[in-house]
Amino acid sequence: MHCWVPKTHVQSKPTLLLIHGFGANAMWQFNYFIPLLKSKFNIYVPDLLFFGDSYTTRPERTEEFQAQCVMAVMDALNVAKMDVMGLSYGGFVAYSMAAQFKERVGRVVLGCAGVSLEEKDMEEGLSQMSSVDEAVSILLPQTPEKARELMRLTFHKPPQTLPTCVLNDYIEVMCTEYRQEKKELIQALGKDRKLSNLPKITQPTLLVWGEYDQLFPLELAHRLKSHIGENAELVIMKNVGHALNVEKPKELCKHMKSFLIHTLPPTKQ
Repeated sequence: MHCWVPKTHVQSKPTLLLIHGFGANAMWQFNYFIPLLKSKFNIYVPDLLFFGDSYTTRPERTEEFQAQCVMAVMDALNVAKMDVMGLSYGGFVAYSMAAQFKERVGRVVLGCAGVSLEEKDMEEGLSQMSSVDEAVSILLPQTPEKARELMRLTFHKPPQTLPTCVLNDYIEVMCTEYRQEKKELIQALGKDRKLSNLPKITQPTLLVWGEYDQLFPLELAHRLKSHIGENAELVIMKNVGHALNVEKPKELCKHMKSFLIHTLPPTKQ
């Protein structure tokens, strides 16, 4: 596991773990946020398995296993307690960390993370991805046209002119290495997925969602808020799609700071 860590861990500051989504490594998604957050938090930014410099020869592909690997990194770094923020796929991992490690995870921020998705939702047309195979073809584009389709689905206002050479570079850097393993991650995410099997996390949780998210539509946000219950708060960002961190990074950061700095961590019962 590869992880970006603070030069010095300051004991008086809380720890914030930032977990990236699909289609990027840690720094592509979070480099804007670190300068804005590091005065208040010890920031840790891992590359999930098969992204950036993290990999495994083990066969597990679930978000539960990703969560265990991230927590093992924090063990190795002697960090006992942390707040967690996950974007999209990273939100699935963050949710699993909160469920598995209740005593160690304080507050949770989930950005457009369709954790409440069920396998049947795809067949019934809730998402723009009608099957796991289609999700693979969209999330791991192999042609410039497929990469443009990914942009159209993740941005409310997609960049109008993206040269083919840039898209080819993106495909080569992000969608070629560990393609089979990433495909298996997507398959593991959707297989037999049911809301009734999803554990309820008990930590204070902020759900941040794009009004026009096409990958994980707003219905999933309301469903997840209802599933978690009174500990969950939902913020809907206007005029933005799935890629919150790219389309409106300042606003996303404002919501994160407001929640993480002004919400007291849960007291031990």
